[in-house]
Amino acid sequence: MAGTLKEQLDVITPALREMQKKKQQRLNELRDVQVQIRRISAEIEGLPESDGSVLDVSVDESDLSLKKLDEYRTELQRLHREKNDRLMKLEEYTSVVRDLAATLGMNSSEIIVKVHPSLNDSSGQKLKNIGDKILERLDKTAESLKEEKQRRLEKLHKLGKALKNLWSLMDTSIEDQRLFSHVADFTSATAANISKPGSLAIDIIDKAEAEVERLDQLKARKMKEVFFKKQMELEEIYKQTHMEIPPQSEMDSILNLINSGEMDHADLIRSMDAQISQAKEDASSRNDIMEKIERWITSCDEERWLEEYNRDENRYSVSRGAHRNLKRAERARITVNKIPALVDSLIAKTKSWEEQREKVFLYDDIPLLAMLEEYNLFRREKEEEKQKQREKKRVQGKVMAEQENIFGSRPSTSNRSVWNRSLNSNSSPMNRRSSQQISSNSINSASKYNRTTQRRKTMKRTNNASYLKDDAASLISTLSGPLSP
Repeated sequence: MAGTLKEQLDVITPALREMQKKKQQRLNELRDVQVQIRRISAEIEGLPESDGSVLDVSVDESDLSLKKLDEYRTELQRLHREKNDRLMKLEEYTSVVRDLAATLGMNSSEIIVKVHPSLNDSSGQKLKNIGDKILERLDKTAESLKEEKQRRLEKLHKLGKALKNLWSLMDTSIEDQRLFSHVADFTSATAANISKPGSLAIDIIDKAEAEVERLDQLKARKMKEVFFKKQMELEEIYKQTHMEIPPQSEMDSILNLINSGEMDHADLIRSMDAQISQAKEDASSRNDIMEKIERWITSCDEERWLEEYNRDENRYSVSRGAHRNLKRAERARITVNKIPALVDSLIAKTKSWEEQREKVFLYDDIPLLAMLEEYNLFRREKEEEKQKQREKKRVQGKVMAEQENIFGSRPSTSNRSVWNRSLNSNSSPMNRRSSQQISSNSINSASKYNRTTQRRKTMKRTNNASYLKDDAASLISTLSGPLSP
């Protein structure tokens, strides 16, 4: 450099200015790169845009080399790639959320804003928070929506199956089915196949649940009708065969299951049909015994008629229908003579039935063997009573013979008839009571078979014995009166 100092300064000053200009330009470049690095880093870290530290950058002027600038630019490119990756993830998550929300009938904007306000496009914020926490929350939100979608789909699966079953059970018309056909279609659908907006909205589920509840109530009413119809059929079987009716508690428990909705229509039909089938089987096993019981009851009726016929003094008189009664009396005697063998056969068959079934044979809730034993007891009592009557007549004839020998004359026919009528009148109440005891205690009043019946039976035997004793004593004292001095 030649010349004066001023001349040298004039030569250096342009170069200096050029260098200062380049330095400022380099500083600006470094500052811009660092600001972009800071801004992108803030987005990645989730710092708010209003944070002043994002733009507060101080450049180290001790190193303004291109190498340093290249280092910053390389870092900026890496951050740009990371930001793009995060934005792609963000877009993916938000797209999933929007699709799921649309399918579920929800507002996707409200869901996204709840994750972070900056994610809403209409918020006006330039920087979106793409931090790890935000992406994680978006991912969890998408997963929760997927789970909600699966839950609703499973619920619609059940509702669709329930609707199809109820439609089949109730014979629902095609027009009524069309209102909820879209719900029935969910029975074969998968979550991946469902993307139509609003197809899994909560109001669709609510309406389907209301329809299922309505049909369930209608089903319950029809099930009750079926139940009562089957119950009447079952009770008719028990009534016809005089079997023991199941306790009401069993029927009440079935009815409670129907009211609570815990019993299916098919289960009800199977349960009631099983009971009816069992009742028919039990009734079939009782047929032979029931036929003999009917014969026994009919024979007892004939026996009572024959007793009343024998007490009729005008049975041999010539009147209309007398010959028919005489023929019936002959048939009744044949039937009555077969009663002991019939009762013995009935006892044997009943014992055999009880041994095979290992339970007591009940006829209108009363043990049949007890009824038969009671009948035999009354029959023996009646035979004893007849024997006493024959003995009384023998004593009576002997006394009359002695009177004839003493007085030398026989009683007139009219006196004899009066005497016979007095005997018949004395014996008829006894026979009548015996017949009533048999019919009432063994057949018609079987339900009163208990301790009271046993006590009444003992008292009747005692009263009958005392009655016969007093009657005989009275008769003997009457007949022996004229012989006393």
